[in-house]
Amino acid sequence: MPTPTRASLAQIVDAGRDILESAGASGLTMQAVADRVGVRAPSLYKRLSDRDALLRAVAYATIDDLTARLEAANGGIPSLARTYRDFAHDRPEGFRLMSTAELPVEALRLPVEPLLRACTQTVGEEHALDAARFAVAWMTGFLHMELSGAFRLGGDVDGAFEYGLRRLVASLEA
Repeated sequence: MPTPTRASLAQIVDAGRDILESAGASGLTMQAVADRVGVRAPSLYKRLSDRDALLRAVAYATIDDLTARLEAANGGIPSLARTYRDFAHDRPEGFRLMSTAELPVEALRLPVEPLLRACTQTVGEEHALDAARFAVAWMTGFLHMELSGAFRLGGDVDGAFEYGLRRLVASLEA
């Protein structure tokens, strides 16, 4: 059977997201994606200019996935934080990529919008951005440490997340 010469951008990005999760950022190569979608690597350059473009496309798709999950959550800070954590566990490498990829502010704003709305309801318009930054910083820091295995002193990490989340919400409501 002849090798296909074309793959859609969606197929390429989906394959890239899967490879990212199984092989990490260093394993996400044009050749690996080409092998996954069943084309020769040079044909990928019809859709993406280079590996950096592939990484950006995967990061955008990851942000879209996270944004959809957050929009589907009930909208309160605890629900959004748990959804964010679930996403980080489901897509740890994509979660890391979102934090490191050089993307325009507009792309990074998308997943923050649901939290910004929840913070506006909690603290008011004047301090909503500050509250959202505080929440994102705590959640992202906790999740990066959790995913990297930094919590090695024992105890219940799930319980620690819930404790921190309760304290975060209480501090914003005060």
